[in-house]
Amino acid sequence: MKRKLITCFLTSILAAMLLAGCGKSNEPETVEEEETAPTSAATAEPTPTPEPEGFAVIEEREVVDGKMQSYLTGEWKDESVVTRRPIAVMIPNNAPAMPQYGISKASIIYEAPVEGRITRLMAVFEDFDDLDRIGPVRSSRDYFVYVAMGYEAIYCNWGLARPYVEELINRDTVQNISAAVEGIYNPAHEAFDRVSRPGYATEFTGYLFIDGMKEAAERLSYDWDYDDAYVPPFTFAAENVRAQDNYQDAESATKIMPGGTEGNKGGYGAYTPYFEYHEDDGLYYRYQDGKEQTDEIDGSQLAVSNVVFQYCHGEVRDDHDYLAFGVHGEGDAIVFTGGKVIKGTWKRYDGDATPAKFYDENGEEIIFNQGKTWICNIWQEYGEFAKYE
Repeated sequence: MKRKLITCFLTSILAAMLLAGCGKSNEPETVEEEETAPTSAATAEPTPTPEPEGFAVIEEREVVDGKMQSYLTGEWKDESVVTRRPIAVMIPNNAPAMPQYGISKASIIYEAPVEGRITRLMAVFEDFDDLDRIGPVRSSRDYFVYVAMGYEAIYCNWGLARPYVEELINRDTVQNISAAVEGIYNPAHEAFDRVSRPGYATEFTGYLFIDGMKEAAERLSYDWDYDDAYVPPFTFAAENVRAQDNYQDAESATKIMPGGTEGNKGGYGAYTPYFEYHEDDGLYYRYQDGKEQTDEIDGSQLAVSNVVFQYCHGEVRDDHDYLAFGVHGEGDAIVFTGGKVIKGTWKRYDGDATPAKFYDENGEEIIFNQGKTWICNIWQEYGEFAKYE
């Protein structure tokens, strides 16, 4: 799909949202009325990222025996998977919703505060053909929509914060698979259903079904091909190269705590999540509420190759405690990979259809290890609580 030009009017709206900044929030929501989705794209080969001098990174992708290196993880996958736009699914992250189903298959997990001062997840999947469903699925917030648009993902949600999402999610530039609720103009009835979960509240029983999602995308004439101006979100170390070798002088950390160790109102204080780095496999394992965070499919613990702290200005919008986060512009960032701590910045100035990029203190793009990435949106005004050791 070809990118649409952003009018001056929309630009002013985005500028206002940037001033509104990041947000905070806890989990429980009652009425969720809106949703948002990313822009579609037309087929094309992404522009390669320049290779940092003296260190090998993945540049131009090539097909070898039907496989390519993923734009989202750097790993070798079927060409049909790598060249297909992903889906971005809204998933609750509070204790009453656990465990989540299918989340370990996501290539990127974006975590941000919502009302109630807890966090919600947006899981970005490119490998979803072998899944029957994903969920439970919850409602949309506008800053999640804007992040999904940067990945050119098809945005999937059940409900929305209408005052801030309705106009956005129903734009032509936001392709979404949304459950039929008030505020959604083109609902995808075939994509969602409820699953029996005795003892769970109704809002934690709604799931996205993959076959129905594909049917809905076809009915809505969504294009599965990346735009010809597509920008991959990360620069990955080349095959058999470790990103940490480029940062030997950086400090090390084996425990990462986006909300610190004590309660606070920055979104991560309710369940005090953290990651533990295992040097033997180079992965960061996720814990929450004092225990392993797992996938209901097989009980496996969630683990990723990279963790990012992306600091955003945030504000409380109204009496409902809805939050706003600035996900355009720039801010501080910390990337954790291979046990190393790389401090720098994030920048996103090229519109909705490009992702935030991460740079070190020398202004060079940070190199990620191949594998999955977890991005924690840190509410800048509560940034003092984010810790690592």
